[in-house]
Amino acid sequence: MSDEKTLDILKSALLLEKRGRAFYRKAAEGAQSDAVKQFFETMVAEEEKHVELLAAQYKEVKSSGRLIPDSVTDAPENVAEKVLSRELKKHIQAAGFEAAAISAAMGMEERAIKLYSQRADEASDTDERKLYRWLADWETNHLELLAQLEKDVTEAVWNDNNFWPF
Repeated sequence: MSDEKTLDILKSALLLEKRGRAFYRKAAEGAQSDAVKQFFETMVAEEEKHVELLAAQYKEVKSSGRLIPDSVTDAPENVAEKVLSRELKKHIQAAGFEAAAISAAMGMEERAIKLYSQRADEASDTDERKLYRWLADWETNHLELLAQLEKDVTEAVWNDNNFWPF
């Protein structure tokens, strides 16, 4: 493991996660309903977990030259069951702020997945590979959640406006 390369990747990852956290926080502040606000606050908490994990890893690599072994033993939590509700979907309008925020968030999650997957593929250190694979999986869960929400909202709008050709 190259300490400088690892530190650079961890800094990039921290920046990405902090931007995500700030984005979700701002989206929560702008939300018009409690359900939508709660959704974005859940995403803030998810990003905060990533920031804490990455910050701890950065400090450890900086001081010892090694990652914290076995820091990611649990499978990433699937938050979809907690947050995807009928009320949430009802309050997100396909052309509104919340829908635009979801679309933008999908782009952020895709960038995170790409960064973590690429680093996992390049890493020679087992702990480093494991850390980045775990983060890529977690971000993939987020992306799938956002994609399902976007799909459901779009279909609801199509149904409500009789956009179906049959």
